[in-house]
Amino acid sequence: MRYGSCILLGFALLGTSPAWAAGDVPSQPTRHAEYAEKLDQLFGTLHGTQDLGEAQSAEAKIRAIWSHDSTDDGVQLLAQASLAMQVGDFKTAEPLLDKLVQDQPEFSEAWNRRATMYYMQGRFKESLADIAKVLALEPRHFGALSGKGAVLRALGKPAEALVAMKEALTIDPNIAGLKDAIEELQKTQPEL
Repeated sequence: MRYGSCILLGFALLGTSPAWAAGDVPSQPTRHAEYAEKLDQLFGTLHGTQDLGEAQSAEAKIRAIWSHDSTDDGVQLLAQASLAMQVGDFKTAEPLLDKLVQDQPEFSEAWNRRATMYYMQGRFKESLADIAKVLALEPRHFGALSGKGAVLRALGKPAEALVAMKEALTIDPNIAGLKDAIEELQKTQPEL
């Protein structure tokens, strides 16, 4: 289904390489002022540019910060879990992600990846619970918001799904396929 695959890409781009120059990969959590400031600049770029390439670069850098907002061990566990998810090996991914969210509850991307895994398995209520945690830690997490839209749509809640997708689009106007997903939802649910 085209809608699900484009939202899943927004939910968590599994296996993507960070778009950082050598030496730029954040080594400290974004809770620190330095990285919070960098995120603010990147989100400003998302809103201020008309250049798709520049927007995509900013988005990739934001994702890289989120994926590195942990200890070295946490980043490594997240990468291992993501690789397992790519091949559908949820028996390997789940305990890794469970350990991450237990040991590092402030690591928003660990919650997001587990929410993505739950979504991929059709465990929608668990996915929504983890998305809520992601958004409590990082309210601008456009991937979690677009994922929330996908989950709500799967649960038969199109009006709530539309709200979440539109909110994601206000944060990142360039999320691949999200405008199409919104239009598709509005066509199938004209009362929305």
